[in-house]
Amino acid sequence: MKLWRNRILLLCALTFALPAWGQDTEDEAVRPSGIPPGPVRKARAVTAKDKEDVDVSPGPVQKSTKSTRARPHRTHAKPKQTSESTPAPTEYTPQGIPKTGAASVIVVDANNGQTLYEKNPDEIRAAASTQKLLTALIIAERGFLDQPVTVQTVDTMAEPVKLNVKPGDTYQRIDLLRALLVKSPNDVARCLARDNAGSVDAFAEVMNRRARQLGAINSHFVNPNGLPVPGQYSTARDLSLIARAAYANPTIRSIVCLPQLVFRYANGRTRELENTNKVLKRLPYCNGMKTGYTEAAGHCLICSGARPGRDIIVVVLGDSKAGVWRDASALLSWGLWSLSSDGSPSRPTFTGVVEHIH
Repeated sequence: MKLWRNRILLLCALTFALPAWGQDTEDEAVRPSGIPPGPVRKARAVTAKDKEDVDVSPGPVQKSTKSTRARPHRTHAKPKQTSESTPAPTEYTPQGIPKTGAASVIVVDANNGQTLYEKNPDEIRAAASTQKLLTALIIAERGFLDQPVTVQTVDTMAEPVKLNVKPGDTYQRIDLLRALLVKSPNDVARCLARDNAGSVDAFAEVMNRRARQLGAINSHFVNPNGLPVPGQYSTARDLSLIARAAYANPTIRSIVCLPQLVFRYANGRTRELENTNKVLKRLPYCNGMKTGYTEAAGHCLICSGARPGRDIIVVVLGDSKAGVWRDASALLSWGLWSLSSDGSPSRPTFTGVVEHIH
């Protein structure tokens, strides 16, 4: 009898406990934590709350994707920058002549005009700002460099490189000439040209006449600063002839060798101008001359150098940003140190420090 009573009590207890246990399990299923693995996790994926989370999640995912896309761009840009600033070492021909990547090159003796090396020297090309050497030569040859020059509005209409001289300001001609050859501002070139001939067009006629006198018969100039315009062109050989005349001018020689220059504006403000010719500061025997760049011309450089008994002029046209310094440095060193006074090789192969200049 007692046994049956215990069984009845157990059945009653189970009858009340089972609904409560089932309710506890249902509540447990919607808790964010403490959920047993398996079917419970699948149930959570279709709740309204979970759908909201999925809709929001593309934000962080998109941000992560954007960051991932940016990494290859940065990785790609870094080698490009390195290649520009650190060119490959100079290679040499079996004869010891530096190989160059420039489109047109010539190396001449500044004293007698002998051509020591050439590569497409008569190819018609844009000269960019290297033609400012002719502008400077004309100004220097006219003289009266201590005379005042007043800037006019028309002089300032030149982009992109400008010294930002203001209309009405007055400067000595020599100060503008120095700024032209050291920093290459286009507004200064226009100012000097207009002051010399009355207008830029009239000065272009003076440029062409002087070029023909020097034997530069394959050139035609339209403006004094080298900004690209139809019908304006030159060659490496013609520019070497102009450079020789400029090299022989003591005023120009005294300016192009300056690594920097302090320019004083009419209002008293001063600005230090750094020479655009990097070879000037990297090779102790380089003593000038003029840089140039436009998209059409590529990177260009006329540079000169001297050692006792020898003066060399190098013209490099249509080169890369880093290659122009490497090529001009190698050719200048080769011309000065690897050749005898008659232009013949003085030793089999040149292996100078310019291989590591960048």
